[in-house]
Amino acid sequence: MKGLTDKRIGVAADRKSEAICKLIENMGGNGVVYPSQGKQVLNEDISSQNVKDYLNKTFDWVILTTGIGVRTLAQSAAENNMRDKFLEKLGQSSLAIRGSKTMDWLRENHLNPDLVSEDGTMDHLFSLLPSPTKEAASVFLQAYHQDDALLKNKLEAVGYNVYLSQPYAFEPPSETIMNSLKEEIVKQSLDAVVFTSKTQVKNLFNTPTQELTEAFNDQVLAVAVGKVTAKELEDQGINQVLQPNRPKMGAMVVAMDRYYQKKLTT
Repeated sequence: MKGLTDKRIGVAADRKSEAICKLIENMGGNGVVYPSQGKQVLNEDISSQNVKDYLNKTFDWVILTTGIGVRTLAQSAAENNMRDKFLEKLGQSSLAIRGSKTMDWLRENHLNPDLVSEDGTMDHLFSLLPSPTKEAASVFLQAYHQDDALLKNKLEAVGYNVYLSQPYAFEPPSETIMNSLKEEIVKQSLDAVVFTSKTQVKNLFNTPTQELTEAFNDQVLAVAVGKVTAKELEDQGINQVLQPNRPKMGAMVVAMDRYYQKKLTT
């Protein structure tokens, strides 16, 4: 018997939600989508200015935190006939990166990072970043509207001047959908909820309630695609968060199936 047989699984993802539901259904479960990410908005004017400033200024480090972010900057460079200059300068820069999607983009463009967060977290990346060796050492930090001030403050605290690049943002998700998801969790009518980004978790807990946390700590299994998302769930007071060994959607669903199979035999 498959572990997800007759299990009702909430899917908080927007992108790839159909693929996740298909994987769940293949293992006997029923995936119910509650898009919790919010609409992605590309800041075209900001991206264009970010690229121009990057090309015209000197930076000791370039920190790239998301695949979406660096792709948006590269697209803006191309639209302004600066793609070759942009890639050439990246090739000459000290690059510190986080995230598999960011690494994918670098490989596509034959770029090699100097520092890589092995566990996908900004904390690990910052632990690798050397302290400034001169006054006015500067960092080009590609981030987005979430945690951007915190990241900037951390870098400034150790002595870096920070240029903050925000090529995209997310609009809030549908309030109706979020309220429906919260209600289903509190009623414990979902066996589990899978999250593929910390943004989805933050949107769910935008107004934290004890009922939500208690439902997860009772019968609703919290499932995260990777360490960053799992930490956000743990920060909300959730005691048990299931995550795969590899931060991939397929591995996440397999881990969930194995979790329930194990429960059937104990």
